[in-house]
Amino acid sequence: MKKKKSPVKVVVPLILAVAAAGVGYKVVNRYIPSKEVMDGNEYFGTFGGEDAAVVLPDRLEQGKALVKDGTAYVEYATAKENLNDHLYKSDEEQQVILTTAVDIIKLPYDSNEYTTLTGNGSMPYQIVVSQDGNVYIALDYLAQYTALQYSVEQEPLHIIINNQWGMKTFSDVIKEESVRLDADIKSPILKKEAVGDKVTVLEQEEEWTKVLTADGYIGYMKSKKLSDSYEEQVTSDFRAAEYTSIHKDYDMNLLWHQVTSQDSNDALAADIQDVKGVNVISPTWFSISSNDGDISSLASSDYVDTAHQNDMEVWGLMDNFSTDIDTDTVLGTTTSRENLEGQLITEALNYQLDGINIDIESLPEETSESYVQFMRELSVKCRNNNLVLSVDVPPPYSFNEHYSQKELGEVVDYVIIMGYDEHYVGSDAGSVASLSYERDGITGTLENVPKEKIISGIPFYTRLWKTNASGEVSSEAIGMDKADQILSDYKVTAGWSSETSQDYAEFTDEDGNFCQIWLENEASIEEKMKLVQEYGLAGVAEWKLGFERSSIWDVIAKYVN
Repeated sequence: MKKKKSPVKVVVPLILAVAAAGVGYKVVNRYIPSKEVMDGNEYFGTFGGEDAAVVLPDRLEQGKALVKDGTAYVEYATAKENLNDHLYKSDEEQQVILTTAVDIIKLPYDSNEYTTLTGNGSMPYQIVVSQDGNVYIALDYLAQYTALQYSVEQEPLHIIINNQWGMKTFSDVIKEESVRLDADIKSPILKKEAVGDKVTVLEQEEEWTKVLTADGYIGYMKSKKLSDSYEEQVTSDFRAAEYTSIHKDYDMNLLWHQVTSQDSNDALAADIQDVKGVNVISPTWFSISSNDGDISSLASSDYVDTAHQNDMEVWGLMDNFSTDIDTDTVLGTTTSRENLEGQLITEALNYQLDGINIDIESLPEETSESYVQFMRELSVKCRNNNLVLSVDVPPPYSFNEHYSQKELGEVVDYVIIMGYDEHYVGSDAGSVASLSYERDGITGTLENVPKEKIISGIPFYTRLWKTNASGEVSSEAIGMDKADQILSDYKVTAGWSSETSQDYAEFTDEDGNFCQIWLENEASIEEKMKLVQEYGLAGVAEWKLGFERSSIWDVIAKYVN
């Protein structure tokens, strides 16, 4: 009689065999590439109609374009951020403005028409399209003012744009290979590349290479299926209008003159009697007086004549200090902004000024784009009228990046760093302009602006700080001679502070206030002038006429030519 096998003895090996097979399948499956093909519309984010994707040199932007009546358009934000940052959009005024070095071009929404400084024109297509809450600009029009090339690919609809020029890296496909969404064999396939196809190399690693295909897919290919990479020069025939600048062949020595009345103008000859070496005087003549962009003016022909007779150019200063105006409204409204620009140019020409100095302070962050647009537009008008354009900016820090020094440096002739107010009314007691504060302002600005356009603004004033028994701090701005007189009255001798590179003194006044003062004098000014020389800057500017003493000009003269 045969002995029956135990069911357990049969089942257990079977289970083990199945388990082993399962484990084996999983191991093998890990190395089997996925054959899943991603739908092109899903990849490009297009679902028929006019909507199109944008393929930039290094990335895909889904749903950022359209093709309408045979014309390719790219969404405004994508165009401004990636193609031409000299675009400015106003939904309120239903237009896009394109500013070049020599022209200001207005492009109304949904129109074939455009206007320039010299006239009107039209195109056979709508230049700017407003559709479904978005604004688009025609690439054919933009290409007239931008170094770009593009092509339109169908099914799915996408626009390939190149605006990067110079040496680029390429590879040739040496064995048919899939382009995958991610660097993983399990990632879906975007398309297949054939032997001989040429791809642009975006990133290259040992196993995978990130590529841009000729028809606009960005994905990953196995590196071993590609030839060794090689470089080729990619060029554009586009030539932009040049941002010409007025650059003096001598060091700038600019003196600000605070003018509050016509009487101040009349006293110029007497006020500059002891001034030496100054080649530009900048009177505070103009101030924005209304939200419509009107300005108040204290300009004087006699003043200009006196300055010119003393070998000084006149750069009229405009500020936004009036409490009756809203800077964002003035600069953010095209009609107001243009009115402001027009009045400044008219005043400059009527009074035969040599330049304009813009001093917009306490700039709201949300006004940054409009501020830059104002400076761009004003630069065109100054350039066309041979007027020097300078702008006053605070030393650059993270909290005032919206002053956009780089953009300003591109369009103006001179950027003047206001290297003072390190400590100010309402702050703790401290130096108005320590040497480290000056240096930081210069080195920070040099990251954005060429040295030949930078003027270092320094103070001729200091502050007398008083702290009362309750710990309340107050201060008064005073000139050099008055500061020395106060120390003499209290029989106090100042000592050199290596921390600030200034003479420092402290004392208690008759009211029990603890008084502190960081002096601006020949010694501190010389240290600041050494920075101008060290960094090869365009020159120096001083705030303000009347706070200095005559001996200071000999110090400055050692460092400006």
